Amino acid sequence: MTAVITTERLSRWYGQVIALNDVSVTIEQGIVGLLGPNGAGKSTFLRLVVGLMRPTSGALRVLGAVPADEIAWRRRFGYCPEHDNFYEDMTGLEFVETFARLSGFAAGDARRAAAKTLDRVRLAESDYAKKQIRQYSKGMRQKVKIAQALVHEPELVVLDEPLTGADPVSRHEINELLKELGRAGHTVVVSSHVLHEVERVTQRFILIDKGRLLAEGTVGEIRALIDKHPHRIELSTPDPRGLAARLVAEPTVVSVNITESGLTLETREADGCYAAIGRLAGESGIPVLRMVSPDNNLDAVFRYLTRG
Repeated sequence: MTAVITTERLSRWYGQVIALNDVSVTIEQGIVGLLGPNGAGKSTFLRLVVGLMRPTSGALRVLGAVPADEIAWRRRFGYCPEHDNFYEDMTGLEFVETFARLSGFAAGDARRAAAKTLDRVRLAESDYAKKQIRQYSKGMRQKVKIAQALVHEPELVVLDEPLTGADPVSRHEINELLKELGRAGHTVVVSSHVLHEVERVTQRFILIDKGRLLAEGTVGEIRALIDKHPHRIELSTPDPRGLAARLVAEPTVVSVNITESGLTLETREADGCYAAIGRLAGESGIPVLRMVSPDNNLDAVFRYLTRG
């Protein structure tokens, strides 16, 4: 698969403050989550990608170009910034139409493209597309920002915290739109500090903290980097003591604790431990009614990576 974004030792300083430090990543086609807490350097990375600023050092290429050097190239991407900066007296339709014109559309084509894109983000159906943006809820404002990023059908879509402040319905609709864009062949880079939300739309992630790259890959691939940390598994069983007595002898099990609903164990070899649980349950005749891992998700992975 062809690389869409490549960085080599990319850094950006603001005076004496390091916002991004020595980041080398490759982003291929599809949906990628850029994750980290507030202040991690996510917005700086995205601004570099779309050419709004130049790196202090290192190399960056996006769709084969150096973003800050090639103006015509910018028609190939769409950018939704984190913060609002609207002409509040415009309607949503007028706002998106303006960005279509800036992308090179003729007047009639711009109006049609804007209406189509607002329908795509589910704003046209509410008739809010014809009302002033100052009347919009936060979720509607987010949708208008996304619409202006999509109106010219870019190859690359860069979204900085697009779910912030959106209501549950808007969050669901935006997530479904991101999935649709991925299926249609677009490359989507979406940043967030709310990890579980991005986990709903992609399994490919870049994790950064304090301007540094922590890890990249799928949740499973990233977990493989941190196997030194115990992996918790929670079991529900009618005979927790009986099953616990058998599990403590297993080499893959670090510890076992009996709880009100069953037992919780820790392991550093998750796959082997899951196999052992199934084998022991079968041999002993003690049923396992429920088995979940609170650590097998992106939030847990990030906590481990940022520990200390």
